[in-house]
Amino acid sequence: MKLQQLRYIVEVVNHNLNVSATAESLYTSQPGISKQVRLLEDELGVQIFERSGKHLTQVTPAGEAIVEISQSILSRVESIKAVASEHTHPEMGNLNISTTHTQARYALPDVIKAFTKRYPKVSLHMHQGTPTQISSSVAKGSSDFAIATEAFHLYEDLVMLPCYHWNRSIIVTPDHP
Repeated sequence: MKLQQLRYIVEVVNHNLNVSATAESLYTSQPGISKQVRLLEDELGVQIFERSGKHLTQVTPAGEAIVEISQSILSRVESIKAVASEHTHPEMGNLNISTTHTQARYALPDVIKAFTKRYPKVSLHMHQGTPTQISSSVAKGSSDFAIATEAFHLYEDLVMLPCYHWNRSIIVTPDHP
């Protein structure tokens, strides 16, 4: 089993089982992809795709599980490459932050400006959402971390570090009852 074979089956699924479109997007040949898919199926002893003649018609139940695991493996491979890159080029990389609209709009602009000035080669991506969406984003690995001020019960399976406290006040006129 080779990583390239896993890449091929994932990309075939991503291209709606169109091997020609997959080959074009990967700058390789359609027969090469078909051969590697067959070799993987032979090695595993199970069909990943159902066929009608030379056309792939659907992903088999076993194939669905294999494709899902393959996506995870390929994602981990990219993570390994990212770790290596972080150590060889610590001034470069990607940073994905999930936060609420309030944080993004009012609390973070100065911090983001200072960060991008200090680390110009880091690609910073902000993702806004509800507390549920941002906790899910971190749990799935789509974001590196979240900045939140509410719904802490959503983050129980994550590490939480306090970074500042809101100072909430009620302001009224002196003669207000």
